[in-house]
Amino acid sequence: MKLLPQIDLGTLLSPKYFWRFLSVGALGAVIDNVTLAALVEFGLLGPVMGAVIAKEASITTMFLLNERWTFSGATAGRWWSILRRFICSNLVRAVGASVGIAVLAVLTQEFGLWYLFANVAGIGVGFVFNYIFESLLTWKVALGN
Repeated sequence: MKLLPQIDLGTLLSPKYFWRFLSVGALGAVIDNVTLAALVEFGLLGPVMGAVIAKEASITTMFLLNERWTFSGATAGRWWSILRRFICSNLVRAVGASVGIAVLAVLTQEFGLWYLFANVAGIGVGFVFNYIFESLLTWKVALGN
């Protein structure tokens, strides 16, 4: 009896998936930072709460792009399958975003780093987590048989 699923490292480390995920993530980072900057600079929210809103805007955009492009071969199914993947993606990325927001909070509040630099650092830390767990849990492309 296996307690942990078998991970297919070849698929997980596949340049096709990795570079597409990275490209989508780069666009997501732009959306994240533009949204964050707008919310903070227009005085609507502080950096930490603004980051929460900005993250969800980028998460939704990245899910749609990953669904249609990055993992398009793994997206068969009806609307409830898409909904399951969307919910799973949000849960995975909520953890990744929480890590990123924690990095932003520490770098801005403890080290006085400019909030946009701190946000980019947080995005970088969350990227690795998100790629691994989106591949395994959301689209299940890196699970061995």
